[in-house]
Amino acid sequence: MKAMLIELAQGLRERLNGVGEWLAPLGLRVILAWEFWESGMEKLNGQNWFADLPWASWQVGFPWPFNLIPADANWFLATWSELIFAVLLLVGLFTRFTAFSLFIVTVVATVAVHWPNAWDSLGQLWEGYQISPKGDVGNYKLPLLFMIMLLPLILKGPGKLSLDTLLVRAAGAGHAADRGDALAWGIALVALGLPIALMIPTLGFVLAGVGVIAAVAARVLRV
Repeated sequence: MKAMLIELAQGLRERLNGVGEWLAPLGLRVILAWEFWESGMEKLNGQNWFADLPWASWQVGFPWPFNLIPADANWFLATWSELIFAVLLLVGLFTRFTAFSLFIVTVVATVAVHWPNAWDSLGQLWEGYQISPKGDVGNYKLPLLFMIMLLPLILKGPGKLSLDTLLVRAAGAGHAADRGDALAWGIALVALGLPIALMIPTLGFVLAGVGVIAAVAARVLRV
């Protein structure tokens, strides 16, 4: 009886994994594409309020190097990045690059608009985990959720129902075994740590530093 239940559970798990490779990334791509498209269209049809920053007491302005770019150029970049990358995300084309680019866009938006103006403790930072803005405490809940939703697409890819998968098959490329080696960990930690450093410098630079160490160790030790 026990062996039969284990076999049934394993069979169900394998079938769900198979369906998940098609549907789970697609769901993330569709909802994120819709949200970024809406945001881009709102900017395209609206006024450039970047020129009026800081417009609220909790506004901290754009992080470097975006604070060196004119407001009109930032508005143009934000608008068309959200529109173009939303379409690419929807169809699953260049998905990892697209998702990482939107991750950067979201981090910049969080620092510029949604992040607390100042915080001295994790308790104060947690006050900003909300959707309605309330002064200096921030309102970073929604962009944080977007960043977390983008992570599986950055690290795992678009899933089987995507143009990326069709292109790989058309090119006749085989399926390489998944590897979570030190070099891959290093690249991922550096790529994610540096944007996070714009919000929480200590955490971001620690992640990036660990990533550099892992990448160097992978090259030197061949792990």
